Amino acid sequence: MIEGYGQFRDRHDAGRQLAERLRHLKDEDVIVYALPRGGVEVGYEVARALGAPLGVVITRKIGHPMNPEFAICAVTESGERICNDEIVARVDPEWLRQATEAEQAEARRRREHYAPHTPELSPKGRVVVLVDDGIATGLTMKAAVRGLRAAGPKRLIVAVPTAPADTVAELKKDADEVIVLAGTEGFLGAVGAYYQSFPQTPDETVVELLDRARRAWEEARQAPARDSPPAGGGGEGQG
Repeated sequence: MIEGYGQFRDRHDAGRQLAERLRHLKDEDVIVYALPRGGVEVGYEVARALGAPLGVVITRKIGHPMNPEFAICAVTESGERICNDEIVARVDPEWLRQATEAEQAEARRRREHYAPHTPELSPKGRVVVLVDDGIATGLTMKAAVRGLRAAGPKRLIVAVPTAPADTVAELKKDADEVIVLAGTEGFLGAVGAYYQSFPQTPDETVVELLDRARRAWEEARQAPARDSPPAGGGGEGQG
């Protein structure tokens, strides 16, 4: 059997395995960010294990004008753009400008769509764990890292189930740490090869998991206040 092939049952299993590698962060002030859509399934398990809030980072791929499936750039909602410079040098600059604006607008639209389902938190001064279901070229992840880095986190950790060694090396230039479970010793060519089940993640599932994660985190925050008696006396017979 090829090493790593089918290592994860599904994205939730991959998230639980990642969470084991991140257990040392449980007592830290952590925010988990995931790249929708598939990354949210992984990020949900990580956030649940760490007792951390779950947010999303929206990045959009820009496909080649002659082959839209081939990504040449990625852009965040804030306009942070990462490109394959060698290929972009042969692309019409005006086309690229318009494509960038269109994808940035779509990223903002998706932000508005997910905003009601995620807590409003700033990564500034906190430990950020950035999660996806895997990385191939790394353009979208690198754009996400750059965007979050600008927000001033205390520490920025990229954690993914699988990624090739050259992509990991590139990400380490911007992230404080990169954690990968499989693929660095010989990438199988596609993220899906590492999963036994790797269907597209429906948007309804993304929203459901974000809502579930938000409720769990809010309830966990309120629990100490409910369990502790008010200052100055017992918890019964007040007023």
